[in-house]
Amino acid sequence: MNWLLVLAGAAVGAPLRYLTDRAVQSRHDTVFPWGTFTVNIAGSLILGLVTGAVTAGAASSHLQLLLGTGLCGALTTYSTFSYETLRLAETGARLLAAANIAASITAALGAAYVGTALAQAAWS
Repeated sequence: MNWLLVLAGAAVGAPLRYLTDRAVQSRHDTVFPWGTFTVNIAGSLILGLVTGAVTAGAASSHLQLLLGTGLCGALTTYSTFSYETLRLAETGARLLAAANIAASITAALGAAYVGTALAQAAWS
């Protein structure tokens, strides 16, 4: 049963990542990977919300499997982040590569923290 929840979440998360990435990136005329940045921050926020809700007892472990592991696991992408950062550095955009690393890590951790705090405040 658990693997079906993960599979269902991933079946939504993967196409959502692709569509969001393409929609966001098409709006920016830059080599900076705004699409990947957006899905990673959104996924971190969702994961924080789900984790906070589960920790507060307002959501079940099944919801965590569906949304946390399945949806967020497929929505976010460390491999694409790594690849795009490497490509920026290789093409001479080292400052953008460093900015991508710093901004992505800071924003993702911040989003996860905010999501967790919001959920715990709402259900505590």
